[in-house]
Amino acid sequence: MASSSSVDMDPDVARRLFEEGATLVLLGVPQGTEFGIDCMSWKVGPRFRGVKMIPPGLHFLNYCSVNPPSCGGEVGPKTGLFLSLKSRDILLANWNAKEEDLDFSASHNEEEVNRVRTNLKELDPYLGPYPYAVMRKWVSLTDRLSEKVANNLQPLCGRVRAYSDVIPETEFRHTKDRAEQPRNDTACQTMREGLDKLPKMKHREGTQLRFSVIPEKTYPSGATPAQITQCSLDFTYALETVLDQNHQQNPLDLLGELQFAFVCFLIGNVYEGFEHWKRLLSLLCRAEAAMQKRKDLYLGLIAVLYHQLGEIPPDFFVDIVSQNNFLTSTLQDFFQLASGPGMDGALRKRAEKFKAHLTKKFSWDFDPDLEECEPVVVDLPEGFTVD
Repeated sequence: MASSSSVDMDPDVARRLFEEGATLVLLGVPQGTEFGIDCMSWKVGPRFRGVKMIPPGLHFLNYCSVNPPSCGGEVGPKTGLFLSLKSRDILLANWNAKEEDLDFSASHNEEEVNRVRTNLKELDPYLGPYPYAVMRKWVSLTDRLSEKVANNLQPLCGRVRAYSDVIPETEFRHTKDRAEQPRNDTACQTMREGLDKLPKMKHREGTQLRFSVIPEKTYPSGATPAQITQCSLDFTYALETVLDQNHQQNPLDLLGELQFAFVCFLIGNVYEGFEHWKRLLSLLCRAEAAMQKRKDLYLGLIAVLYHQLGEIPPDFFVDIVSQNNFLTSTLQDFFQLASGPGMDGALRKRAEKFKAHLTKKFSWDFDPDLEECEPVVVDLPEGFTVD
């Protein structure tokens, strides 16, 4: 693990960080393992024993097991976990070769922790320094994400995994159970037919991310046709439902959830995080009444998006988002609403600056196509009239 982040650091600053920062002692991590904390990752060398000088706060530890070169050197899927560390904390973990995961149970052994603390200076040459060069980036991506929100969203098993840990909905313990399932010995005529023959799967209990549930219907039960139309144009009802059910005490925690989802995708390689990020963003950007009511939430949203979009290369959107032109169409709606009547002046100005920034950075055009807004002329069949 490289230690370039400590180059040119003042010795007194380095000493204070060593004494006051938190320490992760990670024993037995195989050489070649891809290991990262926050926005930086490395390949583990033979002397690696952990990370020192970690600033207090929330961090995202992540790692991938790697087969030795003799076995092909394939890299496994990424595993991550959010950790909240305090000044002078020492966290111990041992590598579990069978599970290819870190076991933190040693951190609960006070005697073992005290022994490591006593010998910390002897362990120092084997500890890589926290990458302070990218600390500003990490803080900008998680400044709205509290320890409480991260703990509520992280799977109960404590691991954020790049792959879905799924099991069959039915166990099929008996031959009779298996015999009653659709057979796969005949050719399928359609993709749907093939999917229907596969066993129904579900997440293994405790492994799924616990994101807020976004209502499938954007309108309340028993809504009139006029209300359904209104709620389909203005997503405020659906947004307020999410806030009431998940972030009632602090609505701004929804921005923390947006950041959690983005970090899971950007660093943890969790595609589910990207999908939830898109759904939350669509909800926020199309809630006109909420935009008028919750100025602080939307000023915060612009700041969050500014830093998130700054971390993704422009061609990323060409490859993924622009399949349905998701981001540009969503932000186009947001900018149009933010410039409308009844909006706070500070929010309107901030949105205009953000729009100009994105237009310059990505060459995106957020101005609506006027031709698409023109009325459509329909030729009626002979004999039909419109009163």
